[in-house]
Amino acid sequence: LVKAMQSPYLTMLGHPTGRLLLAREGYPVNLNAIIRTAAETSTIIEINASPYRLDLDWRWCRQAKEAGVLLAVNPDAHSKEELSVVSYGIGIARKGWLEPADLLNTRDAAAVWKLLRRKRPK
Repeated sequence: LVKAMQSPYLTMLGHPTGRLLLAREGYPVNLNAIIRTAAETSTIIEINASPYRLDLDWRWCRQAKEAGVLLAVNPDAHSKEELSVVSYGIGIARKGWLEPADLLNTRDAAAVWKLLRRKRPK
């Protein structure tokens, strides 16, 4: 994952641990290294709001924030009915001490576009 985050074409890391609640533990990844690399490479980390994932765990949100990592809440929706699960991700963000400024989702479209392109070669 660290190697992938060093690519100028990877803007956001989704499913950081790959866990599926009540079905599969997260992969044994080094979240300290992932957060450090995200800060170094301006990689956004996803908070997956699916009630089957809730990945990134809230306990890592504060560390990511303190490292200067931008996070994004994603409902992982596969239908319009599933969009409402974004509220679970907002709960994870709040529990992890995140504020609106720490989330990509709170930016206007122009700011999002700029942030998504900041790693790309010019």
